[in-house]
Amino acid sequence: MEHKSGFVNIIGNPNVGKSTLMNAMVGERLSIITPKAQTTRHRIFGILNEPEYQIVFSDTPGVIQPAYKMQEHMMKFVSDAFEDADVFLYLVEPGDRALKDEGFFQKLATTAVPVLLIVNKIDTTTQEALEEEVGYWQTSLPNAEIIPISALEGANTDYLLSRLKELVPVSPPYFDKDALTDKTERFFVSEIIREQILLNYKKEIPYSVEVDVEEFKEEEDIIRMRCIIYVARDSQKGILIGHKGSRLKAVGIGARKQLEAFFAKKVHVETFVKVKKNWRDNDLQLKRFGYKN
Repeated sequence: MEHKSGFVNIIGNPNVGKSTLMNAMVGERLSIITPKAQTTRHRIFGILNEPEYQIVFSDTPGVIQPAYKMQEHMMKFVSDAFEDADVFLYLVEPGDRALKDEGFFQKLATTAVPVLLIVNKIDTTTQEALEEEVGYWQTSLPNAEIIPISALEGANTDYLLSRLKELVPVSPPYFDKDALTDKTERFFVSEIIREQILLNYKKEIPYSVEVDVEEFKEEEDIIRMRCIIYVARDSQKGILIGHKGSRLKAVGIGARKQLEAFFAKKVHVETFVKVKKNWRDNDLQLKRFGYKN
């Protein structure tokens, strides 16, 4: 039997379930998930391997109109996903309409690459409303095959996988057959800490934060980490730390639990807060944090 391999790139507006879908398809929690928009900032590969195929799922940031340089680079990750796709998964939720960037939507409407329009969160709607959604997308994106699913509940994801196995081309694997992702351990540490910040803070704080893993030492029984949480303004530092360090401590406790589950090993994590003023518009800092080459 010939081996099949391909890139399945997930595109959609914020909060439609792109990360939940990739995690469900790969069977591992690779992308962090919160109710807040812009949780995903980078392009993350999740690699599904079987003897006869390798499917490289690509989770991308939700499509937005950028307000500062970091968001511009986030949209560059989305643009990159249009360059190497073997299959597009265009993810929408009930009531969602065209992408927040008309140029990206037109690319999906005119591409020769197979497009599967995934109506996610069907567990939140009625059959009648779902039929209306399907009718809308049959008219708005006639080149797409429409597949209703619930990534959270696992509804119809088996059928989606079967279609992907049919659509990806004959090819040798792009990654080692035991690879799960293209990202490093330090990347997932920073993402898990950032997830806790998204969950524990409101307003601007989560969007002004970046995490740098300065130290990662794996010993026989424990992994020791030292992490710096950067904020964009002096006033944000005190809010993030909280009274006598209480809020930062809560972030550390939540992150440690997630990190121990992720690495299946005891973890000791130290977190410190520093200010890098306006880092979201600083090309040098954006490069350091992995937003540009």
